[in-house]
Amino acid sequence: MNNTDFLSQLPAMANELPFAITVCNTEAIILYMNDRSISTFQKYGGAEIIGTSLFLYHHGPAAVKLRELLDTAGKHAYTIQKNGIKKIIYQSPWYKDSKFAGLIELSLEIPLEMEHFDRQ
Repeated sequence: MNNTDFLSQLPAMANELPFAITVCNTEAIILYMNDRSISTFQKYGGAEIIGTSLFLYHHGPAAVKLRELLDTAGKHAYTIQKNGIKKIIYQSPWYKDSKFAGLIELSLEIPLEMEHFDRQ
């Protein structure tokens, strides 16, 4: 699937969501970045990096984890904090016609202190 095919399946509102969405195929080629993702990765070229490999921007342990996720169609979630902003990063496989098609990453800003509820 190329990025034109992928884009045709996204609602127009994806660009106006208050979180970053980045999508790659099974070869780690970036297919899609919404406006927030483009803004987040402006230092790497913003929209210009669509069509390039995520491995150009992931090194060391991050590259190893990315390779693992691509090889296993795995999921990964973690939090980061930079410049006083905390985010949750959620990486998940996406599928086309029930076949693993790549990874989608959501990056959402969250409060530094956040409520947690255990529900049974």
